[in-house]
Amino acid sequence: MANTDLVLTWFHTLVEATANVAFALSGLLAGVRKRLDVVGLCVVTGLAAFGGGTLRDVLLDRRPFFWVAQPTWLWILIGLAIAAILFLRAGHFEFTEKAIQWPDALGLGLFTASGTQLALAQDLPAIVAVLMGVVSATAGGVMRDVVCNEIPTALRDHRPYAVCAFLGGWAYVLAVHSALPPGLAFIVAAVVATGLRAWALVTGYQLPAGRSAAPGD
Repeated sequence: MANTDLVLTWFHTLVEATANVAFALSGLLAGVRKRLDVVGLCVVTGLAAFGGGTLRDVLLDRRPFFWVAQPTWLWILIGLAIAAILFLRAGHFEFTEKAIQWPDALGLGLFTASGTQLALAQDLPAIVAVLMGVVSATAGGVMRDVVCNEIPTALRDHRPYAVCAFLGGWAYVLAVHSALPPGLAFIVAAVVATGLRAWALVTGYQLPAGRSAAPGD
Protein backbone atom coordinates (compact mmCIF):
# COMPACT_ATOMS: atom_id res chain seq x y z
CA MET A 1 0.00 0.00 0.00
CA ALA A 2 2.88 2.36 0.88
CA ASN A 3 4.51 1.71 -2.48
CA THR A 4 1.21 2.43 -4.26
CA ASP A 5 0.84 5.75 -2.42
CA LEU A 6 4.45 6.65 -3.25
CA VAL A 7 3.93 5.93 -6.95
CA LEU A 8 0.68 7.92 -6.99
CA THR A 9 2.36 10.88 -5.26
CA TRP A 10 5.24 10.78 -7.74
CA PHE A 11 2.89 10.53 -10.70
CA HIS A 12 0.73 13.37 -9.40
CA THR A 13 3.82 15.57 -9.00
CA LEU A 14 4.86 14.76 -12.57
CA VAL A 15 1.39 15.64 -13.88
CA GLU A 16 1.31 18.94 -11.97
CA ALA A 17 4.81 19.83 -13.20
CA THR A 18 3.89 19.17 -16.82
CA ALA A 19 0.63 21.10 -16.46
CA ASN A 20 2.46 24.04 -14.89
CA VAL A 21 4.89 24.19 -17.80
CA ALA A 22 2.07 23.94 -20.36
CA PHE A 23 0.03 26.74 -18.79
CA ALA A 24 3.17 28.80 -18.17
CA LEU A 25 3.91 28.65 -21.88
CA SER A 26 0.36 29.76 -22.69
CA GLY A 27 0.72 32.70 -20.31
CA LEU A 28 4.12 33.54 -21.71
CA LEU A 29 2.84 33.59 -25.27
CA ALA A 30 -0.17 35.69 -24.27
CA GLY A 31 2.08 38.21 -22.52
CA VAL A 32 4.45 38.43 -25.48
CA ARG A 33 1.52 39.10 -27.83
CA LYS A 34 0.54 42.02 -25.57
CA ARG A 35 4.18 43.26 -25.59
CA LEU A 36 4.48 43.16 -21.79
CA ASP A 37 7.81 43.83 -20.11
CA VAL A 38 9.65 41.16 -18.13
CA VAL A 39 7.69 41.96 -14.94
CA GLY A 40 4.39 41.70 -16.79
CA LEU A 41 5.48 38.43 -18.37
CA CYS A 42 6.34 36.99 -14.96
CA VAL A 43 2.94 38.01 -13.57
CA VAL A 44 0.92 36.62 -16.50
CA THR A 45 3.00 33.44 -16.65
CA GLY A 46 2.59 32.89 -12.91
CA LEU A 47 -1.17 33.46 -13.01
CA ALA A 48 -1.60 31.05 -15.89
CA ALA A 49 0.56 28.36 -14.29
CA PHE A 50 -0.48 28.69 -10.65
CA GLY A 51 -3.92 30.36 -10.70
CA GLY A 52 -6.09 27.29 -11.18
CA GLY A 53 -4.13 25.07 -8.80
CA THR A 54 -4.03 27.77 -6.12
CA LEU A 55 -7.80 28.35 -6.28
CA ARG A 56 -8.28 24.58 -6.11
CA ASP A 57 -6.06 24.37 -3.02
CA VAL A 58 -7.99 27.21 -1.38
CA LEU A 59 -11.33 25.48 -2.00
CA LEU A 60 -9.97 22.12 -0.79
CA ASP A 61 -8.19 23.77 2.18
CA ARG A 62 -4.82 22.31 1.17
CA ARG A 63 -1.71 23.90 2.69
CA PRO A 64 0.92 24.83 1.78
CA PHE A 65 0.03 25.80 -1.78
CA PHE A 66 1.79 23.56 -4.28
CA TRP A 67 4.07 26.33 -5.55
CA VAL A 68 4.99 27.32 -1.99
CA ALA A 69 5.98 23.74 -1.23
CA GLN A 70 8.10 23.68 -4.41
CA PRO A 71 9.45 27.24 -4.87
CA THR A 72 11.79 26.07 -7.63
CA TRP A 73 8.87 26.66 -9.99
CA LEU A 74 9.03 30.39 -9.30
CA TRP A 75 12.62 30.53 -10.53
CA ILE A 76 11.72 28.48 -13.59
CA LEU A 77 8.94 30.92 -14.51
CA ILE A 78 11.24 33.91 -14.08
CA GLY A 79 13.75 32.18 -16.35
CA LEU A 80 11.07 31.53 -18.97
CA ALA A 81 10.03 35.18 -18.92
CA ILE A 82 13.60 36.40 -19.41
CA ALA A 83 14.15 33.87 -22.21
CA ALA A 84 10.97 35.09 -23.93
CA ILE A 85 12.24 38.67 -23.89
CA LEU A 86 15.51 37.56 -25.50
CA PHE A 87 13.72 35.54 -28.18
CA LEU A 88 11.38 38.44 -28.87
CA ARG A 89 14.29 40.81 -29.39
CA ALA A 90 15.76 38.37 -31.90
CA GLY A 91 12.66 39.05 -34.02
CA HIS A 92 12.45 35.57 -35.54
CA PHE A 93 9.29 34.38 -33.79
CA GLU A 94 5.62 35.11 -34.32
CA PHE A 95 3.43 34.62 -31.27
CA THR A 96 -0.12 34.06 -32.48
CA GLU A 97 -3.31 33.22 -30.60
CA LYS A 98 -3.23 29.78 -32.21
CA ALA A 99 0.20 29.18 -30.67
CA ILE A 100 -1.29 29.81 -27.22
CA GLN A 101 -4.12 27.33 -27.70
CA TRP A 102 -2.04 24.15 -27.91
CA PRO A 103 -0.10 24.36 -24.62
CA ASP A 104 -3.34 25.63 -23.09
CA ALA A 105 -5.13 22.48 -24.28
CA LEU A 106 -2.43 20.27 -22.75
CA GLY A 107 -2.59 22.10 -19.43
CA LEU A 108 -6.39 21.85 -19.51
CA GLY A 109 -6.28 18.06 -19.62
CA LEU A 110 -3.52 17.60 -17.05
CA PHE A 111 -5.01 19.96 -14.46
CA THR A 112 -8.44 18.38 -14.98
CA ALA A 113 -7.02 15.00 -13.96
CA SER A 114 -5.02 16.47 -11.09
CA GLY A 115 -7.85 18.50 -9.58
CA THR A 116 -10.37 15.67 -9.83
CA GLN A 117 -7.96 13.20 -8.22
CA LEU A 118 -7.16 15.48 -5.27
CA ALA A 119 -10.85 16.11 -4.57
CA LEU A 120 -11.73 12.41 -4.71
CA ALA A 121 -8.84 11.69 -2.35
CA GLN A 122 -10.65 13.88 0.21
CA ASP A 123 -13.77 11.71 -0.18
CA LEU A 124 -15.78 14.50 -1.79
CA PRO A 125 -18.82 13.59 -3.94
CA ALA A 126 -18.06 12.83 -7.57
CA ILE A 127 -19.80 15.94 -8.92
CA VAL A 128 -17.79 18.17 -6.55
CA ALA A 129 -14.56 16.41 -7.54
CA VAL A 130 -15.32 16.97 -11.22
CA LEU A 131 -16.01 20.66 -10.60
CA MET A 132 -12.68 20.93 -8.74
CA GLY A 133 -11.07 19.51 -11.86
CA VAL A 134 -12.81 22.15 -13.98
CA VAL A 135 -11.69 24.93 -11.62
CA SER A 136 -8.10 23.66 -11.67
CA ALA A 137 -8.13 23.49 -15.46
CA THR A 138 -9.79 26.81 -16.31
CA ALA A 139 -9.14 29.38 -13.57
CA GLY A 140 -5.51 30.01 -14.53
CA GLY A 141 -6.45 30.71 -18.13
CA VAL A 142 -9.24 33.05 -17.03
CA MET A 143 -6.82 35.04 -14.84
CA ARG A 144 -4.29 35.17 -17.68
CA ASP A 145 -6.84 36.55 -20.12
CA VAL A 146 -8.28 39.10 -17.69
CA VAL A 147 -4.84 40.54 -16.92
CA CYS A 148 -4.14 40.68 -20.67
CA ASN A 149 -7.38 42.67 -21.09
CA GLU A 150 -9.10 39.90 -23.04
CA ILE A 151 -12.48 38.26 -22.55
CA PRO A 152 -11.45 34.86 -21.13
CA THR A 153 -11.12 32.08 -23.68
CA ALA A 154 -13.33 29.91 -21.48
CA LEU A 155 -16.18 32.41 -22.03
CA ARG A 156 -15.72 33.84 -25.53
CA ASP A 157 -14.41 30.84 -27.47
CA HIS A 158 -17.53 29.00 -28.64
CA ARG A 159 -15.42 25.90 -29.15
CA PRO A 160 -15.73 23.58 -26.11
CA TYR A 161 -13.34 24.50 -23.30
CA ALA A 162 -14.73 24.07 -19.79
CA VAL A 163 -16.99 21.35 -21.22
CA CYS A 164 -13.86 19.39 -22.17
CA ALA A 165 -12.59 19.62 -18.59
CA PHE A 166 -16.01 18.59 -17.25
CA LEU A 167 -16.10 15.48 -19.44
CA GLY A 168 -12.48 14.71 -18.63
CA GLY A 169 -13.28 14.85 -14.92
CA TRP A 170 -16.11 12.36 -15.35
CA ALA A 171 -13.76 10.15 -17.35
CA TYR A 172 -11.47 10.07 -14.31
CA VAL A 173 -14.35 9.23 -11.97
CA LEU A 174 -15.52 6.39 -14.23
CA ALA A 175 -11.97 5.08 -14.60
CA VAL A 176 -11.51 4.96 -10.83
CA HIS A 177 -14.86 3.23 -10.31
CA SER A 178 -13.83 0.73 -12.99
CA ALA A 179 -10.84 -0.17 -10.78
CA LEU A 180 -8.24 1.16 -13.22
CA PRO A 181 -4.83 1.94 -11.68
CA PRO A 182 -4.57 5.59 -10.58
CA GLY A 183 -1.88 6.37 -13.14
CA LEU A 184 -4.00 5.01 -15.96
CA ALA A 185 -7.04 6.93 -14.69
CA PHE A 186 -4.93 10.11 -14.85
CA ILE A 187 -4.01 9.37 -18.45
CA VAL A 188 -7.61 8.61 -19.43
CA ALA A 189 -8.89 11.90 -17.97
CA ALA A 190 -6.09 13.97 -19.50
CA VAL A 191 -6.49 12.36 -22.92
CA VAL A 192 -10.26 12.89 -22.91
CA ALA A 193 -10.07 16.57 -21.90
CA THR A 194 -7.08 17.48 -24.08
CA GLY A 195 -8.29 15.32 -26.96
CA LEU A 196 -11.73 16.93 -27.02
CA ARG A 197 -10.21 20.41 -26.92
CA ALA A 198 -7.74 19.53 -29.69
CA TRP A 199 -10.58 18.08 -31.78
CA ALA A 200 -12.56 21.31 -31.35
CA LEU A 201 -9.55 23.40 -32.37
CA VAL A 202 -8.84 21.30 -35.46
CA THR A 203 -12.43 20.97 -36.67
CA GLY A 204 -13.64 24.40 -35.57
CA TYR A 205 -16.65 22.83 -33.83
CA GLN A 206 -18.59 25.40 -31.80
CA LEU A 207 -21.18 25.17 -29.08
CA PRO A 208 -24.54 26.84 -29.75
CA ALA A 209 -24.48 30.53 -28.87
CA GLY A 210 -27.27 32.58 -27.38
CA ARG A 211 -28.99 35.04 -29.68
CA SER A 212 -29.28 38.68 -28.76
CA ALA A 213 -32.71 40.22 -29.08
CA ALA A 214 -33.30 42.30 -32.18
CA PRO A 215 -33.91 46.03 -31.63
CA GLY A 216 -37.53 46.65 -30.70
CA ASP A 217 -38.19 43.05 -29.56
